[in-house]
Amino acid sequence: MSVGQKNAVKVVSQKGFQAVGLKWEGTFEEAFGGAIRKIQDEMHQRLAEIPHVVDSEVLLGLSYHASLGGTGFTHYAAVEVDKVEDLPDGMVAVSVPELTYAQTEHNKGQSVKHSYDNIYVWIRSEGYQEDNTDGLTHYERYPMSQNPYDENPEFTIRIPVKK
Repeated sequence: MSVGQKNAVKVVSQKGFQAVGLKWEGTFEEAFGGAIRKIQDEMHQRLAEIPHVVDSEVLLGLSYHASLGGTGFTHYAAVEVDKVEDLPDGMVAVSVPELTYAQTEHNKGQSVKHSYDNIYVWIRSEGYQEDNTDGLTHYERYPMSQNPYDENPEFTIRIPVKK
């Protein structure tokens, strides 16, 4: 863990919700290379096409279990919607059940790796375990106003957990 970087973690519950957005599947290497930033950018450009958006100020990054023989995963850049209706061309709907999450804030200038390491250490030290029942491994909440290509992003990290 990075010296001086210990973000507070808390447990939050969230009711199930529907989201609409763009689906990406690829390797962790491709994701680190910026592939997810491209679909986040496209979501910014296409936000007005999505009906029934709950909060147009928040972009969700939903990541699901590894695929491609364990070298990749599925990611959705999406927004929460009141109901799924008239899906824009090339977009998909995702249903997220009610879950309990360990949550932390990743702040500008911090190491993303250390923010994730910190939350996973906290989960274990507090007697929780990851709850990947539905395949959702984690999700991030980004300010919609943030440039997807910002090298110093800020966002909220949520990891599904159970006791």
